[in-house]
Amino acid sequence: MSTKTGSRSADRCLAEGGISIALALALSYIKIPLMSGFGGFGGSIDFVMVPLIIFAVRWGLGWGVLCGLAFGTLKYFLASGTAISWVSMIFDYSVAYAFVGLSGLFRRRYPLLPLAALVGCIGRFIIHFISGVTVYAQYMPKEFMGISGMTPVLYSTLYNGTYMLPNTVIAIAVCAALIPVMKLVDRASR
Repeated sequence: MSTKTGSRSADRCLAEGGISIALALALSYIKIPLMSGFGGFGGSIDFVMVPLIIFAVRWGLGWGVLCGLAFGTLKYFLASGTAISWVSMIFDYSVAYAFVGLSGLFRRRYPLLPLAALVGCIGRFIIHFISGVTVYAQYMPKEFMGISGMTPVLYSTLYNGTYMLPNTVIAIAVCAALIPVMKLVDRASR
């Protein structure tokens, strides 16, 4: 009996993972335009992290990281990903979205869903930041957002912050609104 229950749980996890990836991919085509005067030159503002965060919180760190990794890789190939090399493709897509799976540290702790979103978003930002400091530093302009004398650290912080800060606020707000729903879903699925 316990083997059958374990199998059902694994089947449910894989099904929810596939649905979360598909939903995140669909949401990746709906973008909120960056304000050109704000300095947004890369990235996008969208809702793609929300399904990944919810999946990670439902199923835990390992499954959350795997789901994010799969989504990030698929996003590059299916949703017009751009990269300057295979290293930037892996960092800015596969690894960055895998780090959204850090939300899984808060497994089944739905009242902490906004905190889980914050942790996942910070994880993704750190990977984009590292990519900006290492891979993209050679493309750094001498002046950015009206600031001259750019360093790779400042440039990567500003560049990635223009889209990651709004994405983080959106993810936290949506996850906060979904707390009651997630409690009901959790109760119904047990």
